Amino acid sequence: MATIDAFIPYESLEQVQSTLNEMKSSPVIRQIHFITTDHSTEITSIEGHPAITTSRTTATATMKQIANAAQADYILLYLKYLPLQLGYLGLERMLRIAEDTQAGMLYADAYQWEANQKKAHPLIDYQQGSLRDDFDFGSLLLFRTQAFKAAVEQMHETFEYAGLYDLRLKISQTNSLEHINEYLYSEIESDKRASGEKLFDYVDPKNRIVQLEMEQACTNHLKAVNAYLPAEFEKIQFDEASFPAEASVIIPVYNRVKTIEDAIRSVFNQKTDFRFNLIIIDNHSTDGTTEVIKRYASDSRLIHLIPNRFDLGIGGCWNMGIDHPQCGKFAVQLDSDDVYSSENTLQAIVNAFYEQKCGMVVGSYCITNFAMQTIPPGIIDHKEWTEENGRNNALRINGFGAPRAFYTSLLRQLHVPNTSYGEDYALGLAVSRKYRIGRIYDVLYLCRRWEDNSDAALDVQKMNQHNLYKDRIRTWELKARQQMNL
Repeated sequence: MATIDAFIPYESLEQVQSTLNEMKSSPVIRQIHFITTDHSTEITSIEGHPAITTSRTTATATMKQIANAAQADYILLYLKYLPLQLGYLGLERMLRIAEDTQAGMLYADAYQWEANQKKAHPLIDYQQGSLRDDFDFGSLLLFRTQAFKAAVEQMHETFEYAGLYDLRLKISQTNSLEHINEYLYSEIESDKRASGEKLFDYVDPKNRIVQLEMEQACTNHLKAVNAYLPAEFEKIQFDEASFPAEASVIIPVYNRVKTIEDAIRSVFNQKTDFRFNLIIIDNHSTDGTTEVIKRYASDSRLIHLIPNRFDLGIGGCWNMGIDHPQCGKFAVQLDSDDVYSSENTLQAIVNAFYEQKCGMVVGSYCITNFAMQTIPPGIIDHKEWTEENGRNNALRINGFGAPRAFYTSLLRQLHVPNTSYGEDYALGLAVSRKYRIGRIYDVLYLCRRWEDNSDAALDVQKMNQHNLYKDRIRTWELKARQQMNL
């Protein structure tokens, strides 16, 4: 059978001993190497095992040192300092599939131990659009050495944080990345945050340097696969149709009796020099939300719609709103949980359309608790966005920001996917393919995080479902951009 050179992060012998024993017990392991960040002395071996000294496991320099050290058919990279337990014949199974598929990289499902309980941690299949730098491969990666070394030869930029990300993107350009949906190892889970707490890691200001590196690596990849778009945009003509109002705020809602009144009031409190209205698509609420909305029926600005059909997600409700004859020239988003930050939000958004001549405008928002008190990470401004590269980097990140607003004529051409997750992201990618996206970096929106948020605490199956769909959106968009570049 083929052989493996294993590379394990090393902090101390006590920390690594359990994982080392696991590796030693496998007959397919040819050599075990340690990866250490201890620069205090010149280290070439630890406990008789060759050692690599580096700044961090994910750095470009680490990938190059691994490529130089590896002599076996395959490279096994373990990414955690916590103990690893290999499944019965787990590495042999990975090798068998690696040989059968000739994949460049393989990863497998795992069990995770939390509070002495074993939980299944299934992963999702890799596809062309799996461009997120936080794509979950698990902590045990198997590379065909030939593919690993060929990718390293193409790594012409030096990254401190994005080296491993850059490597797998380059491997994916000429090789398959194979997901083995079998549970082949067990690990200890170290990130115990709920899904809703992890959502904003990629826009947390403390991760800014990391994100710049990831953006550069992804941009290089898009150029290599002919999906990169330069900063050239089609012109928007705002006078091509007449509208009954300048702007409409669109609120799809289902069972938000605790928050819908705050949202309505924040809209009706807006001060503008133009006419606007509020279109609420009440998707058959049963908790009293409908009755709250009806309290405002005397205000002529309110259009309260209850669909005749029962198959609408958030996107479908949006389509119902924008296709309504009373929809204004610009359709502006407000979630039923949230509120605008001031009475000037709507005016600022409409002004931005005319000033920046764009098909979509995205503002900045502040994360708050239910009482609308700021909570970490606070302001989300998406300042990573640039005119030159924003629509390319959008294929890597998980969202565009909020509040979002659209030129209605364009939106009526595109329409919104009839889903309740990722529909806004799909729409943003589609708009950015041809049109400029305007940005407002002032806080326009308060985004409330509370236990009833749809993404507050998702289980792994639901998270996988969401991530798989967003990756599929990226795959479709990437293919569309490749067609544009033919």
